[in-house]
Amino acid sequence: MNYSALISPRSLKALGQFGRVTVAAALLVSASVPLVASAQTPKARLANQQARIQQGVKNGSITKAEYNHDMKRVNAINAERKADRQANGGKLTTAEHQQLRSQLNHSSRNIYYTKHNLNKQPGS
Repeated sequence: MNYSALISPRSLKALGQFGRVTVAAALLVSASVPLVASAQTPKARLANQQARIQQGVKNGSITKAEYNHDMKRVNAINAERKADRQANGGKLTTAEHQQLRSQLNHSSRNIYYTKHNLNKQPGS
């Protein structure tokens, strides 16, 4: 990404040495965040999603029907992951890995929306 378009030379000069170092450090950290977020394995991401669903049930933000729907989706993704690995000697192909990552991203967004919609468990 071209960060020079975000910060003009004039504004960098006005920041002084400390400001330039701070801006450079902030840009470096912001550029590396996507690498850290995607470092989890698919198996760990599935476990994390199941934990998020369980936590939603526990705090009342996910109804029983939403729980069943979300867990069905997560379990289907896990079954597909296992079948793909078994078909390829324990490894996922690049295309399968990309598809799995896409499915997990979609599932994660759906869990977020489910937890933050207006549906609540009775009594919570």
